[in-house]
This record gives sequence, structure tokens and C-alpha cells, in this order.
Amino acid sequence: MTNQRTKQNNRRDFLKTTTKAGGFLAGGSLIIMGTKASGQIAGANDRVRIAVAGLNGRGQSHISGWRGSPNVELAYVVDPASKVLERTMNSLSKRDPKLTTVGLDDLRKALDDKSLDAISIATPNHWHSLLTIWGAQAGKHVYVEKPMSHDITEGRSVVEAQKKYGVVIQHGTQRRSNAGIAGLHQALKTGKLPRLKIAYGYCCKPRNGIGQKPLTDPPADLNWDHWKGPAVIPQYHANYVPYNWHWFWPSGNGDLNNQGTHQLDVARWAIDDDQTHPTRAMAIGGRMQWGDQGETPNSMFAMAEYPNGQMVFFNVRNVNYKGYKHQVYNEYYLEDGSVITGEGNYKILRPGASQPEPLKLESGDITPGGNWKSFIAAVRAGDPNMANGNALDAHYGCVLGHMMNNSYRLGKEVEFSKNASEFGGNADAQEHFGKLHSILADGVGLTKSDAKYVLGPALEFDAKTERFTGALADQANKLLKDPNNPDYKVPMPSDV
Repeated sequence: MTNQRTKQNNRRDFLKTTTKAGGFLAGGSLIIMGTKASGQIAGANDRVRIAVAGLNGRGQSHISGWRGSPNVELAYVVDPASKVLERTMNSLSKRDPKLTTVGLDDLRKALDDKSLDAISIATPNHWHSLLTIWGAQAGKHVYVEKPMSHDITEGRSVVEAQKKYGVVIQHGTQRRSNAGIAGLHQALKTGKLPRLKIAYGYCCKPRNGIGQKPLTDPPADLNWDHWKGPAVIPQYHANYVPYNWHWFWPSGNGDLNNQGTHQLDVARWAIDDDQTHPTRAMAIGGRMQWGDQGETPNSMFAMAEYPNGQMVFFNVRNVNYKGYKHQVYNEYYLEDGSVITGEGNYKILRPGASQPEPLKLESGDITPGGNWKSFIAAVRAGDPNMANGNALDAHYGCVLGHMMNNSYRLGKEVEFSKNASEFGGNADAQEHFGKLHSILADGVGLTKSDAKYVLGPALEFDAKTERFTGALADQANKLLKDPNNPDYKVPMPSDV
């Protein structure tokens, strides 16, 4: 730590250096393109200096969150699209004429700044793990959007990086900062409520198709090679940028591990604490109704079983139709037949009751302050255990979704029927899949002549080795780690 005069001198020297190196000003603030930033900027008192990577949609929420946190300085904003970067810089300058934020096209240029405390990642999914690892290696704390990983192996690499470098890593699953949810889960695990049988998550929000976009050259303002980063994508088309990358396997994970990551994480959080990964998982669904360019399913029912017999069910339903029922929440099915619904404040429908009753519970243990301020508190304390949604919990939740998606990716087409799968004789799964099928058939109006399901196999998984076992192990293990471009390789767990 240095005094304020030293801080001002260091920033002045830093700005001189970067301007000579090729930076330019936008709205009175510096943007660096194609050069490596250098210099040290010392913090004042307990000020946290943070860089935000990824400036569309969610990235703007990150900026607002950090700017709304006391004594937090937005040191850098980063995006490979120059128009997006300039737009953000100009917007920030209008709100704060004395803005000192620096704009970059590559986060690595900020990681050498020893006075930078943390990075905040709101990029496409395929970048999440690599940026988190780079941040940890540079000694920066990391707030990373969901899902923390794009595949199973890179998630383990993040966990190992956190262990090695001791930084705070907090996952962007905001429900981890909800004391009401934490309280319910503590009650389930301590015997104050009947034992949990099934934790059920829904990601059912209406979406529309994305159409077909031709293969073209990327726009001149986009550094396409850097946007791709780790992801092997043969050629650009306009459905990748800025949002629809979610629906392609090299860059996204479908809505199961997009919006659904929140509900998946809550469902896994409810499972007994001594459980890590499921022993098996399967999925059935399809990309229904749209006939578009996307690859990931917009309708899916998935299930996973843990060693102790507890299960997670999940429902994705992104089609759109008149009378669509929006469902983005969790349910809890207990062994005595009770069903708990709600989020933070709950109701319980007990066996034989005609109406649910309010469920009064004590608040659970979390770091207060919501997702933004709790992270800043953990950073100031230098305590990874304070993170609401740490790297290991994030990994467990993401792997749950990856296993379900991998089952789907190895699936085969079957008839569009409520009897498309027997679910290994699991009557609960058969019942809940039947509800999804009825909506697709009766609500959307799909028939056997215009729709098919993709039925994925039940994949077996070894929680200790984090590898698939059983009859389809060879095929499934090929999906453990995505191929990477040479200059953006995500390190293996042993190499972080």
C-alpha cells in the first residue's frame, strides 16, 4: 500500500506508457487495443480494484453491481468487440466525467497490474474456466458467471487452481446468497424436515427460434480469433454473437447450463453434504418446434441419481405457445410424500392435505450482502470460505448439468411418445416426463409425424476419478474435455 500521491503518480505514469503504446481515448477514458498494459496502481485503504470481462448483457449487470458496492473501483472493462467496448466506455464517461476506467480488448493486459485485486467474468461459457485460471495464476480473486465450466475436466482445473493459489472464487449463482434457501437446505439435512427424495429444478421460460445464418467473415469490429479463444469453431456466422452462442455446443451448454445452472445448483445444494457427483444420469428431449440452426435441446427432461439414492430431476422447456406457463424455480419431494415449493419463503403440501401451508424456517448461514457485496467482503478478508458459491460447489453443480447434457449428446432418435423411455422403472421420472410430453403435444401441438425425441443413455460416473464408466465409457469420456485452439489451451488439472 502507498499513499495517495504515489497512487496518482503511478496512474499518471501508467497512462503515459499505455498511450505511447497505442491506446486511444473514448469519452475521456483510455482504451487499449493490441498492446500490453503495464505499471502498478496502488489501492487506497480497503479499496477493491476490479476488471470486468465481457460487456454485453450480463456484463453490464456486473458493472452496475461493482459500481454500487462501497469503495470498489472499476479499474478495467474488457471486450474483443471494439464497438461494444467503446459503447461501454462512453456510457461510463457520461455517468462519471472523472472516470479512470481503462478499456481493453484482452484481459491478460490487466493481469500484470499488481494493484488489480479481482476480475469479474461475464463472457461466453467457453471462456469462463480459462479466464478464471488465468486470474488465479495472477493472484486475482475471481467472480465468474455461471456455468463456471464448459466441460467436466476444465471445472476440475478451476478447483485445483483455487486450491493452489488460494484466491476467492465465487460462482455467479446468486441464489447462494439467499438465506431463506440456505435455511431450507439446512433444515432438510439436519432432520428438522423429512428426508429429501427428489430435488427438482425447472428452466421453463419462453424463447423463440434463431433462424438460419449463413457462414460469413466476422464483422470488422470483432476480434473473432480472440472471441473464439479456447473454442474450436470452424467459421463465423451471425448466430454466435452476441447471444445465441448459448445454443451451440462449442461455445454454450444450452439452457440446462445457462439459466438452468441456477436451478441445478439449488437442486444439488439440497442433496446431502456427503454427496459429490451422481453415479448416473440420463436425459431425453429435443430441439422442438423451431427448425433453426441451434444445436442444444430446447425441451428436455433429465434425471440423476446420487450414491445415497437421492435424485435430481430437471425440466427445460423453452418453446413458446399461447398459454405458456413460465416456471423458473425449484421443488422438493420428500420421502414422506410432502412437496415443498417456493424460493426463500416456502410452502409445504403434506400428505393428505388439500392445501399447502406456510413453512416457517430459520435463516441459513451465508455471507451477507447479496452476490456482489458478499464477494467484495470475501476479497477484503482474503477468505475463500466466505464465497457464496465457491469453486468446489460450483464444480459439483456444473458437472451435474454436463452429465445430463452428455447423455443427450450421445442419444438416439426415438418416437415422440409419452412412453419414449421407461426411465429404468422409475415411476416418478415417468410421471414428470409425461407432464412435459403433454405440454409439447397438447400445448405446442407437436405430433409423431413432425417431432422426435433424442433419448440419451444412462451414463455411469465414478465420482472419485471424475470419469465415466460402464458400457458407453469410451464415448462419454471423449466429452470430458473440449478440444482447444493452440493459443488458448485450458490447462489440465495437474498443470494449473
